[in-house]
Amino acid sequence: MADALTPAVSDRICKHMNEDHAEAVALYARVFGQLPAVTAAQMQAIDPEGMDLLAEVEGRIQAVRIRFDHCLKDSEDAHQTLIAMVRQARSQSQVNSAD
Repeated sequence: MADALTPAVSDRICKHMNEDHAEAVALYARVFGQLPAVTAAQMQAIDPEGMDLLAEVEGRIQAVRIRFDHCLKDSEDAHQTLIAMVRQARSQSQVNSAD
C-alpha cells in the first residue's frame, strides 16, 4: 500500500533520489526547471503539487520549484510520476541535442 506524502515520506523519497538518481534530479532541473546549464541538483522536498530542488548553475546554487502536471495522490503516484518525468526529460534532451 502506498503512503501519503507526509514530510517523512518526502524525506525518504528525496534521500533515495539524491543518493541513487542524482543525474535524474539534475535532468529535472535542466528540462522542467528550464536551466540548461545545471551541473548538479538535489531534491529538497516533494509534495502533492511539485518538487523543490537546489540546482548548481555556473557555480551558484539556485532554488527551483517544479510543478507536477497533476496533484499526486500518494507515494506510488509520486514514484510513477517521477519515472514518467525522467523519461520525458530524456526524450526532450535527445531532441534538443539533435538540433
